[in-house]
Formats: sequence, structure tokens, C-alpha cells
Amino acid sequence: MTLARYNFISIEGNIGSGKTSLATRIAHDYNAKLILEQFEENSFLPKFYREPDKYAFPLELSFLAERYEQLKRSLSARDLFKSFTVSDYLIDKSFIFARKNLPEDTFGLYKKLFEIISDSLPKPDLLVYLYLNIDNLMHNIRHRGRSYEQDIKREYLEKIQESYLDFIRQKANMRILVIDTNDLDFVNQPTDYEKILRTISEEYPIGLHRISP
Repeated sequence: MTLARYNFISIEGNIGSGKTSLATRIAHDYNAKLILEQFEENSFLPKFYREPDKYAFPLELSFLAERYEQLKRSLSARDLFKSFTVSDYLIDKSFIFARKNLPEDTFGLYKKLFEIISDSLPKPDLLVYLYLNIDNLMHNIRHRGRSYEQDIKREYLEKIQESYLDFIRQKANMRILVIDTNDLDFVNQPTDYEKILRTISEEYPIGLHRISP
């Protein structure tokens, strides 16, 4: 298997889908440069989960600025000793979450800022979306025990999942791989991890590809 056919792979998914775990393991096993979102350092996040209407706009603006700065810095600095780059988020994640979290008038302003920023960043050669149903997402969130995530409502996860899938359906100019992981435990089961790797290592044309390993 070779994952290095793609210079830049982004692993995405809803909250609790395992994207960080998968990106980290791939980077370790395949000598890839790893870009992880630093969401735990955002002071607005726990406040948002408690009072979403009050803190949605500062949260989304701060995330957009942090993600842009990190991606611009990391992607512009080539590492000759790494085979490829893998991240656990896409800059478009900012747009996806903001579209669901912000009121229409505020989102209009946010959209203008996002378009200016996102156009200056490289797009991944392959976007991998880890699809899990809401029950499994809720189970993973409870199991990993992050205190600030325990207030997340099922309805919120449903909104985010819908927004991700809408985004994916509209991106005809990207190479997107949607992997149904509902029957897989790639964190604890080596055979399931190998299934994911075999799926990602295939060569895909531009467009949307849905796989159930």
C-alpha cells in the first residue's frame, strides 16, 4: 500500500468520528507530516456549548483565524524528510460549522471573510470523510470524556452532519472519499485499520466516492 500518491490528505468527519486518531496514526506509520487542529486551546469553545447564541460569532471567527494561520504556516514549510502531509481538518470546516451556527445576517459577513482567506490556501489532493451515524458519534463523545463536550446535543450533531454532507455533494472539483466506518473500530482493531488504509491508498479520480470497507 502507498498513501504517498497524494501529497496532501485531509481527514474530516463530525465530532467524535475519530479523524484525529486516524490522522495521527497514519502520520506515525507512514512518516507523514502531521497537522492537527488546536481546538482545545480555544477559550470560546466551552462557552459556546453552554450558550451557543451568545458565543457563536467570536468562536467561528477565532477558529477561522487559527486554522488559516496554522495551515498557511505548515503547508508553506516543506519537510524534505516526510513522505506527504496529513491533517485532521479542512479549512472549509470553518464554513461548514459557521453556516449552521450563525444567523443569516451574521453568516453573510462571515462568508465574505472566509472566501478571501480560503482562496489563498492549497486544497488537499484527497479529502477523506469518516461517516458515523449519530448514535455512534454520541457514544464516542461520551467515551472519550472531554468535559466541555458533554453538553453537546444530538440535534447539534445532526445539523453538523447535514452541513458536511451538503458540502461534499457540492464539491465536484475535489477528490472526496466518504468511508462508512459504522462497522469498523480502526482505533482498537488492527484489521479494521488495515481496511481503512487499503481504501485510502487506492487511486481515485476527481469526484465523490462512497466506500463501505
